[in-house]
Amino acid sequence: MSKYNTLAWDLKRDLMNFSKKITKEIGKPEQKLVSNMLYGIAESGSCHLSKIGRALKEKISLKKTIERLSRGLKSFSKKKQQKLLDNYTESIQREIDKQTVFVLDGSDVTKPCSEKLECLSLVRDGSTGEIEKGYFTFEIAALTKGSKSPVPVYDRVYSAAEKGFISETDEMLTGLKYLSKTFGNKGIRTLDRGYDSLVYYEYFLKAKEFFIIRATKNRSLIHNGNKLNIMELANRRKGKFCINFKSKKGETISCKTSIIPISLLKFPNVQLNLVIVYGFGKDPMLLLTNLKSDDSRLANTIARVYLMRWRIEEYFRFKKQQYDFENFRVRSLNSIRVLHRILTLLAGFIGLLSEKRDESLFVMELIVLSKRIYRPKPEKWKRYFLHYAIADGFFELLRRCSSGFTSFFAKPKYSAQLSFF
Repeated sequence: MSKYNTLAWDLKRDLMNFSKKITKEIGKPEQKLVSNMLYGIAESGSCHLSKIGRALKEKISLKKTIERLSRGLKSFSKKKQQKLLDNYTESIQREIDKQTVFVLDGSDVTKPCSEKLECLSLVRDGSTGEIEKGYFTFEIAALTKGSKSPVPVYDRVYSAAEKGFISETDEMLTGLKYLSKTFGNKGIRTLDRGYDSLVYYEYFLKAKEFFIIRATKNRSLIHNGNKLNIMELANRRKGKFCINFKSKKGETISCKTSIIPISLLKFPNVQLNLVIVYGFGKDPMLLLTNLKSDDSRLANTIARVYLMRWRIEEYFRFKKQQYDFENFRVRSLNSIRVLHRILTLLAGFIGLLSEKRDESLFVMELIVLSKRIYRPKPEKWKRYFLHYAIADGFFELLRRCSSGFTSFFAKPKYSAQLSFF
C-alpha cells in the first residue's frame, strides 16, 4: 500500500506543478478550477462534471461541487483562456526545434440528441459519415523528438451558427498565425489534402515556413514551363527510390517514390517539389512541399514525415474514447471550450510523460499499473501510442486515494495554544 501512496503523491505533485505553470497570472479562482478539473478528469476518466466532482472527494455535497465547477467553466473569460494556452506553450518551448513536425487537422464533436446546447450547427461525423448536430474542432499537435508522441500546441472549438463566425478557412488561419507567433518558423507543417488550397500555400510562402501538403488530383502545375494536371505528371513516373513502411497491423508495405521540381500557377517563380509515392493504393499519393536538399533521400524523408500525421488521428480518438469528451454535460459554448482546453492540456501532460518512457521509472510504473502489456523490443516499443496506458495508470492509481486535491488548497490550521521557542 505504501507503494501506491508514494506513486499517488508523486503524481499529484507533478499535476500540481504542471497546473501552477499553466495558470500563472490568471487568478486564484481560475487556478483552483483548472487544478481540480485536471485532477478530476485524470481520476474519473470522464468529462462528466458529476464524475469529476466525485473524484475530488470534497467534504461538501456533490451538488454544490458540480454547481461550482459549472459556474467556473461558464465565467472563464476568453482572455484568461488565451493566457492559459500561452503559459502552456511557453512551458514546452524546449521541446520544439527546426526538425519538429507540426500536424494540423480538424475534427468534430457530435451531439445528435441535444436540443439546448448553445450554437449547435450541422457537422459531418467522421466516424459514420452522417450529418449530425455538433461542433467543429481544429487542433495543432507537435510530435516529440524521440517517441514522436503528439503534444498539442493549439486547440479551438467553433460553430458555424456562432455569431461572428466567418469561415472554416479563417479559423485555420487563426491557428496558423498563433503557431507562427509562438514558435516562429521552426518545424515542418504537415496537412492533409483537405487543406490543398492556395490560401495556405500563400500563407506559408510569405511566412517562410516549411510545409508538406497532400495535393488533390485536380490540381494544375507548371513543369518545365508547361501547364499540366498533377495526375498526368505523376503517371509519367514509375518511382525512382524504394522505401518500406509498416502499417498499423505490422505489415510491411513496399513503396517507390519520385521527386519532381514544379511550381504553382499563382506562384510561377517559386520552385516547389512534388513527391509521388506509389504503393499505397491504385492512385499514387501526391505531396507538395518547399523542402529542398541535394540529398537523393529527400523524397523518402518527405514521405516518412508526412505519414507521421496519423498520430493526430490517434490523438483525437484518445480524447474521445479515453475521456468520453463527446458525452459532456455543459450547455454554453464557452464552457465547452474551457472543458476542451483543459482536456487538451491534460493530453499534453500525458504526451510529455510519454516522451520520458525510456528514462523515467515513474512512467514505467504507471504503464505496469494500467495492466497493458507491451513487448520489450526497443524498435517496437517506440512505435506504441502510450497515451492510453498512462491514462489508465492515472485511473488505477488515483482511484485508490482517500482524498483528492483538497490537501493542496487547505489553509494551515494555527493552534491557539501558547508556545515557547
